[in-house]
Amino acid sequence: MKAEREKRAEIARSEGEKQAIINRAEGDRAEAISLSEGEKMKRINEAEGRAREILMVADATAKGIRKVAEALSSPGGKEAANLEVAKQYIGEFGKLAKENNTMIIPGNLTDMSSMVATAMSTFEHVRSRKESAAEEVRSRG
Repeated sequence: MKAEREKRAEIARSEGEKQAIINRAEGDRAEAISLSEGEKMKRINEAEGRAREILMVADATAKGIRKVAEALSSPGGKEAANLEVAKQYIGEFGKLAKENNTMIIPGNLTDMSSMVATAMSTFEHVRSRKESAAEEVRSRG
């Protein structure tokens, strides 16, 4: 009788240990799944945030470009752009002169009208290429 009770007790203890191991394994599995899902959601949220940031910067840039285009097409717009380019040109050379004691400068540095004309022709070239690309996109769509 005592042997039978000890046998049942051993079986019960063994079943208890087995169930405890199963419970721990299921808990570990559930924890791993939860951590994985949390990491997945974190990455999705970060990606969505970066995507929104890119769209906001692109939208702001587009608005800025439209405003510049409007200003350039208004009376006196090109002249104002020429003046701004010339001011920035002079300002950048001033910065270079402060930072370096050796400078390579263009031979026609004093020919400001030539420099502004070059900058504006580059601007016109870029603008015409963008307009051509926009027309091509519209014709495809």
